[in-house]
Amino acid sequence: MQAVKIADRLVGPGHPTFVVAEVGINHNGDVDVARRLITAAAAAGCDAVKFQKRTIDLVYTVEELERPRDSPLGTTNGDLKWGLELGDEEYAEIDRHCRRLQIPWFASCWDSRSVAFIEVFDPPCYKIASACLADDALLRYVRGKGRPILLSTGMSSAEEIDHAVNVLGREALVLLHCTSTYPSRVEELNLQVIRWLIERYGVPAGYSGHEVGLAPTLAAVALGACVVERHLTLDRAMWGSDQAASMEPSGMVRLVKDIRAIEVALGDGVKRVYDSESPARSKLRRVVT
Repeated sequence: MQAVKIADRLVGPGHPTFVVAEVGINHNGDVDVARRLITAAAAAGCDAVKFQKRTIDLVYTVEELERPRDSPLGTTNGDLKWGLELGDEEYAEIDRHCRRLQIPWFASCWDSRSVAFIEVFDPPCYKIASACLADDALLRYVRGKGRPILLSTGMSSAEEIDHAVNVLGREALVLLHCTSTYPSRVEELNLQVIRWLIERYGVPAGYSGHEVGLAPTLAAVALGACVVERHLTLDRAMWGSDQAASMEPSGMVRLVKDIRAIEVALGDGVKRVYDSESPARSKLRRVVT
């Protein structure tokens, strides 16, 4: 299996787990909150941060945007969607702040115009959200940019994933196992799918988690996830649809630390007797003939 190069890092078996802090829309339309989340991700030792980008009037119908929906950003669904969307100046500041902190950033783009918008910033890769897995035109457009792709596979059947992989090809592709509920129930995480993805498609696989807590994400690493993506928030009590399924900065620090410990603990799989075992071996080993 060939590793995928993302932001000067090789991603795949035998290489350190690529940890992505998803800001997504947890900035709530405030670039200052976005900066604080980037700073927290860098301080935790994450390898990249990710945002979401939509062209609102392409992704949503007029009827959907006019639907009543109360939020701190207005009284319609359109008020909410437009209010959460960052523009040219905000993304230019995000780019500057990430460069200052030397942490790469990229985005999940839900339409071709958003891809063209993000392309200006020379991202190290693109993420295709689970919601967009069946959008063949978008998949082809993203592939045409020639960058590595992370494809999330939430709410998708095996046949739908087969089709998406056929459209994208397997070059520079990482498949992310995902359960698209926020937060996800532990009994619906089905982490063994990570191994299934690796065996079925022969490409690196990772995990995009929405559960509460750390244990399932750490188990995903032990099962072979070479990319881990978790949402990051300043406070899980903040307003917003993704906040409850997100990790606070202290949790992200612990997650990265524990992932690095697991990588060391997994070792190389070659059975050996360590020098540190010699005293116990000499004292305790019973030999019965």
